[in-house]
Amino acid sequence: MEFLKDIFLFLKERKKYWLSPIVIILVFISVLFAIGSSSAISPFIYSLF
Repeated sequence: MEFLKDIFLFLKERKKYWLSPIVIILVFISVLFAIGSSSAISPFIYSLF
């Protein structure tokens, strides 16, 4: 979580607001893969792609 906090502080300090949607989407996809690989929901998540 420290890494994510550092990224958002970097975006805020350097005024790189156009990068924030990219970071949010990457975090969402990585959480989706982490949940999908180890749960009973995985067949439903794989059908999305």
